[in-house]
Amino acid sequence: MVTGVTTAPTLSVVIPVYNEENWISRCIDALMESLARGRWAAQVVVVDDGSTDATGARLAELTDRYDITVVSQVNAGRFEARKAGLAKATGEFVLLLDSRVIVEPGALGFLREQVTEHPERRVWNGHIEVASQGNPYAGFLAGLVKVPWRRYFADPKLTSFGPDEFDLYPKGTGFFAAPRDLLAGSVEAFDSLYDDVTLASDDTKVLRWIIERERIHLAPGFAAVYNGRDTLRKFVAQSYYRGTTYVDSYLTSAGPARTALFGALGVGAVTAVMLVKHPVKTVAVGAVGSAAAGAVVRRCGATPGEARAVGTLLPLFAGGFGLGVLRGLVLALRAKLRK
Repeated sequence: MVTGVTTAPTLSVVIPVYNEENWISRCIDALMESLARGRWAAQVVVVDDGSTDATGARLAELTDRYDITVVSQVNAGRFEARKAGLAKATGEFVLLLDSRVIVEPGALGFLREQVTEHPERRVWNGHIEVASQGNPYAGFLAGLVKVPWRRYFADPKLTSFGPDEFDLYPKGTGFFAAPRDLLAGSVEAFDSLYDDVTLASDDTKVLRWIIERERIHLAPGFAAVYNGRDTLRKFVAQSYYRGTTYVDSYLTSAGPARTALFGALGVGAVTAVMLVKHPVKTVAVGAVGSAAAGAVVRRCGATPGEARAVGTLLPLFAGGFGLGVLRGLVLALRAKLRK
C-alpha cells in the first residue's frame, strides 16, 4: 500500500439507473455540488439500464449541463449496470451511487480529506439517512434496520468494521467508495446462488469479498439521503424482492443474519399453520407482535414515525418477505441441481 499520499486520488462515480426520471437529475445535481465543494474533480459514468420512461431525456439534458458519460444498455439489472460502469471508470477510486441517493454537500470533501490524509482508510460505506418524513414505506425500512445496526446508530461516529462484525453495521453499495481495483476484483469474483443475476444479492456478496481484504469505514461526515419507494404497490414488490436477495446474501454465510433467516422460516411455518387452525387468534397475536416490534425499534433509535410504520406495516412486509424467501430457496435449489 502506498503511504505518504499528499494529493487526492483520481475519482470515478458510477451511477446505475432504471426508470428514475424524477430522481436522476436531483441525484447528479447534488453529486456535482458536493464534488465542487470538496474541490474534487471526478469522471461521472451513468449507466442507463434500459429505462422505458423519460430517464434518457433527463440524461441528455444532464450531459449538456455537465461533463458526464452515459452508457445505455438493454435492461440487465443493477449488478450488470454497475459492471458496465466500472469497465468505463478510469479513477483510482470509484464511488458507487444509486439514483435515489442524494449526496450531502460536505460528504465528498470529507471523503477526499480522509483518503488523502489517511490513505490506509481505503474503503468507505456511506452514512445513510432515509427520507422517511411523510413516507411510511421508507420509514418502515429505516426503522427496521435500527435493530441489527443499533451499535452504530446509538452513537454515530468515525469507525470501521471487519469480517466478524459484518452483520452488525450499516452497509450497502448505494453509496460506497473503494479503490477501483478492489471493486473490480469483487465483481470478477461475484458468485450468486441463483442463475438469474437480476435476483441476486448484488451488494452483500460484493461487500463480503471486500471486507475479507479491507476494513470498511463509516462516519457521519460521509453522508447522503436515500429516498425510498413511496407507494403500497412498490413497498410490497420491494418486500418480495428483499426476501429473495436475503437468501442469496446469507444462506451460506454463518452469523446472526443467517440465524434470523432460519428463525423467520420457522415463525412463518408456525404462523401459516395457526392461520388455518385459529385465524382470529393468530391475527390478534400478530397485531400485538407488530405493536411490540414498533416499541423495540423506537428504543433502538427509530423516530416516532418510523416506529409507527414498523408497528403498522410489519405483517404486510413479513408476508411479502416470506414469499420472497421461499422463491429464493427454490431458485437456489434449482441452480444447485443444474450444477
